[in-house]
Parts: sequence; C-alpha cells; structure tokens
Amino acid sequence: MAISQDTERERPGVDCDVLVVGSGAGGLSAAVTAAYHGLKVIVVEKADVCGGATSWSGGWAWTPGNPLAKADGVNEDRELFRTYLRHRLGGNYREDKVDAFLEAVPHMVGFFHDKTSLQFVPGAKIKDIYGSTPGAGTGHRSVGPKPFNARRIRPGLRAKMRHQLYETSFLGMGIMAGPDLTKFLSASQGNLQGLFHAGWRVGLHLLDLLTHRRNMQLVNGTALTGRLMKSADDLDVDIRVSTPARSLVADHTGQVTGAVVDSPAGSYTINATRGVVLAAGGFPNDVTRRAALFPHTPTGREHWTLAPKETTGDGITMAQAVGARFDTDVKSPAAWCPVSLVPYRNGRTGTFPHIMDRAKPGSIGVRTDGRRFVNEANGYYDYVDGLLTATPDGEPVEAWQIADAAFVRKFPLGMAKPLPVPLFPYLRSGYLKKGNTIEELAVACGISPEGLATTVAEFNENARQGVDPAFDRGASEFNRYGGDPKNTPNPSLRPLDKGPFYAVKIVPGSFGTFAGLAADARARVLDQSGKPIAGLYVAGNDQASVMGGHYPAGGINLGPALTFGYIAGRDLANATHYEDDGSRAPEICAVNVQAADKLRAPA
Repeated sequence: MAISQDTERERPGVDCDVLVVGSGAGGLSAAVTAAYHGLKVIVVEKADVCGGATSWSGGWAWTPGNPLAKADGVNEDRELFRTYLRHRLGGNYREDKVDAFLEAVPHMVGFFHDKTSLQFVPGAKIKDIYGSTPGAGTGHRSVGPKPFNARRIRPGLRAKMRHQLYETSFLGMGIMAGPDLTKFLSASQGNLQGLFHAGWRVGLHLLDLLTHRRNMQLVNGTALTGRLMKSADDLDVDIRVSTPARSLVADHTGQVTGAVVDSPAGSYTINATRGVVLAAGGFPNDVTRRAALFPHTPTGREHWTLAPKETTGDGITMAQAVGARFDTDVKSPAAWCPVSLVPYRNGRTGTFPHIMDRAKPGSIGVRTDGRRFVNEANGYYDYVDGLLTATPDGEPVEAWQIADAAFVRKFPLGMAKPLPVPLFPYLRSGYLKKGNTIEELAVACGISPEGLATTVAEFNENARQGVDPAFDRGASEFNRYGGDPKNTPNPSLRPLDKGPFYAVKIVPGSFGTFAGLAADARARVLDQSGKPIAGLYVAGNDQASVMGGHYPAGGINLGPALTFGYIAGRDLANATHYEDDGSRAPEICAVNVQAADKLRAPA
C-alpha cells in the first residue's frame, strides 16, 4: 500500500523496497519493472511534473531485434547489430554493456508491450543514420509509443504529467512523426485528406483545451511517459513530485540504503531495503560541468539544451559523494542537436529543435562565411558536431538554415510553420530573416554576401543533377527518407532559386548528456576501482552512454534508458531469468500482437 503524502509529513522516515530518483524513461522503466515483480517502489521527482526530457522527445527508442520487427517477419541476426556498433563506436565500444543491451532489448519491449499499458508501434521505415556502414539497418530497429488518450489516466496522476514542449507542437498539440505529420504537411499543399485530418485533430485539441485545460491526445514523448506513468500507477508505484533527492544514505558497509529528500513539508529519509536507482536526467543544465566538458563553451552558458531546467546533475553529484566514478571517456559529452531561439512577446525565449526541416529539399545550412559545413540531412548530432568542428576557436558557434519561398510554404523552417500559417509573426519578432535576393538575405543575417552567393550557385548547379559532391547529401537511405519523395531526381536536393529567401539562426543545443556514472552490465554504479557500489543503480542520462558518446541511430538515448531501467528493476527484484517477467519477447507473433491489442482496447 502506497504511503500518502499526508502520512509521510507526520513521520521522519518512509520505507520501501526500491527508491527511484527521476521520472523519465529510465526511472519509470525501472520502477514499473521492479513493481511488476512485487517490490514496493517509490519514485521521487525534483520537478512538479513527471517525464523529464523524455516527455519533450520524439519518443522513439532504438531497439534492434525487437519482437515487433519479428512480428513483421524481420529476423536480423544479433551479430549485425554488433557489427554496426563496432564500426560506429570504434574505441568506445564496450562489449559487456553492448551485449547486455542487445540481449535485454527484445525482452524489454515484449515485457512492456505484453504486460503493461506501454504499447509500441514499429519503426518499420526508420533507417540507421550511416547506411554505408557494415551492419546498418534500413528499418524495424526502432519502436515508438502508441498514441494515448490522457482520459485513460486518472485525474490526480494526469496533473503530474509534463505537457508537450510548446515549440514542437501546434498550439500545444503534439504531431507524431510518420503518417500524422505527413498528413499535416499535405494539408499545407491543399490535399483534401490532409485538410480533413488536420481539421479534426485541431478541432478535438481545442475541445480538450476547453474541457480539460490541456492536450489530451498524447503522442511522441508525452505518450511514452503517459503510458509508463499509468503502468506504474496500475502497480501501486508511489510517485512524488516536487520531491528532490538531496543525498544518499549508506550503512556501515557502504551499501546504499536510501536517500534524504526534500518536500514542500520538509526533509525526510526514504529507506530502500533493496536499493536506489538514479535516473535524474544527467547534467545538461549544470553550467559548471558544461564549461569543463563541452567544446566552445568557455563559461558553460554558450549552449541551449532541450532538457528541463531541473536536470543539473543531482544524481551524479550524490553518487560521487559515496565514491562513484564519473565517466567522461566518451567521444562527445552530450547528444547534440541544432536549435534556434524563439522570442515571444511576453519576454520568454523558447528553444526549437531542428529535427526534420534540415533534410527537406530547398534548404541548406551555412556559417557566417557563407559556406556549408555538413551534410544537413544527416543526424541532428552530425549537424552540431560539424558546426563545432568548423568554428575556429574564439568565434561564436552559430549557423543559418536558409530556404527559398517554395520551401517555407511547404515545410516548416524551424518554428515557422508552412501554409496556411502566416509568416509575419516570425518576421516581426526577428526569428525569421528575409531577403528578396540571396545577397539581401546575407546582409540581413550578417553572412558574407559573396560567400553565400557562391555557395548557393554551386549547390544549385549540382542539386539540379541530384548530387552533392561536397557532402554527399541525399546519397544514403537515411537522407532520402528524411526528404520529399515527390522531389526528383533526389528527395533531399533541390535548388534554392525561388525568392524571396528566408533564414533562421542555429545555435548548438542538446537533448541530454552522454558522460555519466560508470556502470556495469547489470546497471550497477561502479566506484573508482571499478567495483559495484552495493544497492546503487543507474539508468537514463545519469548513466554513461552505452554508445560511448556516439550517435549511430535515432533513439539511442531512449532505447538504452528503457533497457537499462528494465535491467536494473529486474536485478533489484532478483529476477534471474527473463521468463520471470512473463513476456513472450523472443517469439511474439503477429497474432499475439493483435490479440493483445484487443485485450487492451479502451472501454
């Protein structure tokens, strides 16, 4: 039986089996798994809402070998995944962690899909980023959360849910990558089916705002955390918001036995007989650690993360205080993402992640010298990595994503939406720059007019032939998938030749951090000598990335977060065989998926 908030205020300590610090994908995965195996679990969250950066993400998780792929007839040998990762991670490849991840993934997906409210849809068409690398996948290596109606979550729990990130929404309504987004984009071109789809989605959203004062059509990251929260609630997990953990508690042997937490009513101790899972979201908002580890960030403030403000490295700091090792031996300390800063009339500045616009035909990215610096259609990590590499020391790290008139009426350019949404609010605020000619646009942005004119002329000449000799844009399946299938001869390439021209300023951002606490294959935190600290586990961005600071595919934050949370929860429950969780992960079939969907259909 969960201890109520009122009861906890009357006593100096609270007892449980497992304490989870943080409520993103990693923390909630550990909580649900441990609770399913009969343990009493408390989740504490520093913010006044749950979900962390997961709620603001796309929600897709890289899960190679997952049972939904097998249900679609895709049975890849695990050695293919190892091959791909060995080539991409190089010296950062850690065999024990990678093998633990690949072994657990199908069971993790099968467990949640079969036994909880977290159901998935397959990423049948989502490609690995580096298609020419041996072992690269062309689909079926990812899963995303099924859209979810928040009415299925009880009101008290719903109040603890983080809203969709406004910058990636339409009036606060999330749009899911895939058919949902495709239909919205087709509406801007007058497609009747797209207009109908967009009309009923927006209409229902407005009704939800009137009746519930929030978005109720959960997709992407909000669907993932919403489904996990309901799963936790169904298993009597005690979720406490506005309750930051301040320090770990250990016994005379050094075993971690709980934590001291703060609450609106004061501080108290939570005693955890089995152990503590740290999943507080890494350190993307820790200015001091950013200054020490991030390139081109001398004060730590020259960076704009997409993670909530509460992610200040608390989990890492607490673990270090009991002897844990902070592992910075990664290629990159963070999961880079290009962002633009959105000024609002109330004085607030939003942060917009440039995920899908960079790959669409009719747009390029340039530095202030007017030159391109990267294959814009590759992963978001590559865009910032290329920008950091191309920027000389002492210069501000910034770029401009440029597009022509046809592009901005058909596709989003950052926060600026395509037809029928007008552009003037973005022009008025200064977020969007405009020029009738390329040279005029360059002057408006502070770009070299000669450099930009030369770059655009060269790019246009090659784009007409469907090639990009400078950066091979459009050569890979990943690039072409992110483009426009109606555009020929290359879905990712089209000349910028229809003025007026527009641009939005790009600065370096991140989804979260890759450096983190050293952990073993069982998600146990390691001390300075490499030995596990008894009773202390880690998942999510608090854990040093299993990818070694590389970004080989979309979803390599959430896939490992869910998986190592699952591994931690099982280890805490002493579940020694995957069959203990009742999942049919290895052999799930299409019939089973359909039957399970019918059983789980909402009333």
